[in-house]
Amino acid sequence: MYLTRLSLTNFRNYTRLELSLPYQVVILQGDNAQGKSNFLEAIYYLVTTRSPHTSTNRQLINWMADEEVLPYARLEGRVQRHDSPCRVTMTLMKKPVGNRGKFQLRRQIELNGVRKTAAEFLGELLVVLFSPQDIDLVDGSPGSRRRFLNILLCLLDKQYCRALRRYKATLRQRNSLLSHLSQGRGNCEELEVWDEQLTASGAYLIAQRWQAVDGLDRLGQTFHRKLTNGQERLRLSYEPSLDPTQSSSLNYQLPLDFTELQNRRGAWSKLDSSAIAAAFRARLRELRSDEIERGMTLIGPQRDDVHFLVNGVDMTIYGSRGQQRTVALSLRLAERAFMLEERGEEPVLLLDDIMSELDQMRRAALMELLDDTEQVILTTTDWKDYRPDFLAHVHCLSVEAGQIKPADPALAE
Repeated sequence: MYLTRLSLTNFRNYTRLELSLPYQVVILQGDNAQGKSNFLEAIYYLVTTRSPHTSTNRQLINWMADEEVLPYARLEGRVQRHDSPCRVTMTLMKKPVGNRGKFQLRRQIELNGVRKTAAEFLGELLVVLFSPQDIDLVDGSPGSRRRFLNILLCLLDKQYCRALRRYKATLRQRNSLLSHLSQGRGNCEELEVWDEQLTASGAYLIAQRWQAVDGLDRLGQTFHRKLTNGQERLRLSYEPSLDPTQSSSLNYQLPLDFTELQNRRGAWSKLDSSAIAAAFRARLRELRSDEIERGMTLIGPQRDDVHFLVNGVDMTIYGSRGQQRTVALSLRLAERAFMLEERGEEPVLLLDDIMSELDQMRRAALMELLDDTEQVILTTTDWKDYRPDFLAHVHCLSVEAGQIKPADPALAE
């Protein structure tokens, strides 16, 4: 799939934008704070219903829109899918509440003119975004890696989204009961009800996460090898807090050995959701007294992690900044390829300031890899980040103060 047209009204620093996009590589060049990242953010938001930079939708509305009678922001994208074109519209509107100058933000999503909830719309379109903050996927907290898996799987599998919502709701209820039990209140037998619900939805999350990490591991190896000219070997290791293939020990050694990774892969491939749920329930029973004492659930998908091993070294702990950034890029390229395998359709690939911290070897390798994509949109501050022969066959644009126009890199030198 690819984006053929993008319209923005009062989104970030874009007061008004109407832009047609071609079916090829697009490079958007401009100085800092001119709107490059905002442009990619708009596309990502239009596909995923969430911003990669803020959890507050009101921050997306241009501050000048507050002067209008009904402050609002509007995004519209026209997308060509393999089977048909479609039109997506999102409107953010601040409506007054009471007479004290307060506003309530409302969002409306439409797909081909039909109103949709975010849950109904999610997964209709696909996108992959790399940003400079993606290094947090490697050296950041386990929560950032869990969010990565959740976003990927929610775009591909509505059942995963439903299971994730059920799991989070059940976990809150179960933790509340455990907290009461730790204080000598509540009925311990009620845990059986919550355990049944928790393990049913949790087992599905664990099974799907393992399959996703297994696919990303296989695909990521190829991209990382190309980006490093064959000098480094990348492996991904899924580290659930509950591993049905291991002993009952909560904390086992991270398998840094490639043979051990293959053995675990074989053991996981023999499991289904029911086997995982049974192991989950058994482990909760073993931990019951500890959980009641601490007043919280000690195992489950909320404690999962993913590790990245390069030549056997754990990049989440020991990787250099350059290695970690290359791992993050390999992961995003693998994510795109995984979506293509699962859905038979390429996502739009967004790469924000990708060249700034890559050496010449990795830059050259990336440009070769991008020749095989349907649509990729890159941002840069300097045309010199790209070879002249690469720039000669891509679509070049420049942005200044929220205004985008065609550009000729040769004239900018």
